[in-house]
Amino acid sequence: MLNLCGGGETLLPPEVPSIVKACLETGNYVTIVTNGTLTNRFEEISTFPSELKERLFIKFSFQYLELKRTNQLTSFINNVKLMKDNKVSFSIEITPNDELVPFIEEIKNLSMDSFGALPHITIARLNTDPEIPILTKYSKEEYKKIWSTFGSPMFEFKLPLYNEKRTEFCHAGEWSFCTNINTGEVNQCYRGDLLGNIYDNIDKPLKLKPIGHKCKEPHCYNAHSFLLFGDIEDFSYITYADIRNRVCTDGSEWLQPKMKEFLNSKLTEANKKCFITRLIGYFRHTKEEKA
Repeated sequence: MLNLCGGGETLLPPEVPSIVKACLETGNYVTIVTNGTLTNRFEEISTFPSELKERLFIKFSFQYLELKRTNQLTSFINNVKLMKDNKVSFSIEITPNDELVPFIEEIKNLSMDSFGALPHITIARLNTDPEIPILTKYSKEEYKKIWSTFGSPMFEFKLPLYNEKRTEFCHAGEWSFCTNINTGEVNQCYRGDLLGNIYDNIDKPLKLKPIGHKCKEPHCYNAHSFLLFGDIEDFSYITYADIRNRVCTDGSEWLQPKMKEFLNSKLTEANKKCFITRLIGYFRHTKEEKA
């Protein structure tokens, strides 16, 4: 699976739909993070063959106040509906900020009327702080009380793990990667080691190296993705589909059947369990603890 996320709006470069199509044509599942405003891009995506669209998943970032300010709220809603009508899987999520709090009921009413379900809630973070805390003036308990009213499984899974250091063996760098498609550089994870470049020696495989017990992050702030897919084995019985899907008032679902089945899977199902690697990592970790 390939997850495409741009530094700004992912779909802004005109060539992105053709890149997505090429990735789908090679049998990949593809997810796109987008603010949902570029109607012409969604119209182009809607022309993809159905066998490609069934392996595509759109993550709509619902930036409510900005959409209102720029008079693009109607376009956003219509683009979500366009994808749903074309049987493309999607999810709508809000990155909460304190300015949104007075508009919560307004957002809920609009969402039920327009999408048939409430958006999911993720967590805003302060990336300029080395500890990457939650970006809010509220305490964690107040934050939970405010945003849990959306009944989002994503939020319910992420919040208890936020600021919790992970020390288990992690397969990132072996089962998942972070790739800069501009430079071609592939890293284990956000702060992980460089593994190589996808544009160099394209006929040779990358030298894989799991992070193991040496995660450089203060905590796994995107645990809803990495941990639910299974970079840490047997971490949770919950699947990525569980925290992305919604059942609408008309009985339809945000995830289409084939995508839902795929997102219900775990990385252990498609990868060999590297017992030797894990054993070496375990002994190294134990030795360091005793040192």
